[in-house]
Amino acid sequence: MDVGHVFAGIPVADREAAAGWYERLTGRPPDLIPNEDEAAWQLTETGWIYLITDAGLAGSALHTLLVDDLDAFLATLADHGISAGPIETIGGTVRHSIITDPDGNRLNVGQVPS
Repeated sequence: MDVGHVFAGIPVADREAAAGWYERLTGRPPDLIPNEDEAAWQLTETGWIYLITDAGLAGSALHTLLVDDLDAFLATLADHGISAGPIETIGGTVRHSIITDPDGNRLNVGQVPS
């Protein structure tokens, strides 16, 4: 299987309200608003996250973002008013923290050793 792009969906109760939080997370407005129920941010050349209005599933997403510098990433989030959970180490090498959006969706942010 040859996959070229990933769109990771995040169900939210209210797209407009959630978009404000994700604008703070990414530091910019959405890259794409295809309709009144969706908003999308391109995080890498071929990787996107998108909000989808679905109150019944809101809060059920769990995605992992890998960053080069976890401490700097979390400091930027703090500057934008977003708190993260404690930094933990998995398997003695991978550092990570959990960020939870207002709907309860969890973003696991990690840094692998270089």
